[in-house]
Amino acid sequence: MALKIRLARAGSKKRPYYHVVVADARSPRDGRFIESLGSWNPLLPKDGERVKVDAERVKHWLSHGAQPTDRVLRFLDEAGLAKRETRSNPTKALPGKKAQERAALLKKAQEDAAAAAAAATAAPAEAGAATAE
Repeated sequence: MALKIRLARAGSKKRPYYHVVVADARSPRDGRFIESLGSWNPLLPKDGERVKVDAERVKHWLSHGAQPTDRVLRFLDEAGLAKRETRSNPTKALPGKKAQERAALLKKAQEDAAAAAAAATAAPAEAGAATAE
């Protein structure tokens, strides 16, 4: 049986409250669970007591092969019960290949326009100098 440590939603409409539970991965989100391990109240301020977790029981279930979901893993990482890998994607902010091609075409067009404008302003000046002689 694949076990998950995950959140089960409780609370009323637009007033979320979550229970941290151990459940079979195939059971529904708010359905049957094996054990309740704590709670998370996202409406409390960040410096308040938002997350409550029974550390001893979490360690027990982790040793029995339960896999935490990403959100629960964040809570466990803050509590020092599990280590969450940091995601690092240094190229995320860079534009894609098509956007880079469009930027290169735009830059070339601007350079061509600037060269044409420079040539147009230089041509009348040369013509005026030739007639003055």
